[in-house]
Amino acid sequence: MVQIVLALIAMGLTSPARAHDIYSHLLDSCGNSCCNEQDCRPVPYRITPEGVQMLVDGDWVEVPGYTIQYRALLGDKGETAGGHWCGRTYQRVDNSVFHVTQCAVLPPNSALLTLRPGGTGGHGVP
Repeated sequence: MVQIVLALIAMGLTSPARAHDIYSHLLDSCGNSCCNEQDCRPVPYRITPEGVQMLVDGDWVEVPGYTIQYRALLGDKGETAGGHWCGRTYQRVDNSVFHVTQCAVLPPNSALLTLRPGGTGGHGVP
């Protein structure tokens, strides 16, 4: 009986990791893991004259440049044209929310759009 319980616990602990395998190797600019098994996900993104924004929980979030990695992720299903966001969502006392980006992933070809003055575009936007 104990072995069955341990097996069920082990299966439960490995399930989220499998879902986040495409993020498990990502490190931020300080060498910390971008992902804690629940805070990374594919998201639509857009490039504006002000910078990169990502659609997280229905809100367009300004993404700091130092968090952006231009790369393709093995296992990306393409539903957001290569946009992925890792971070945390916090709730304020007034019940509004704010998002803190730890890592953002954009496809390599979008680097040219973000470096060009006045470059605009939207990618992965439904």
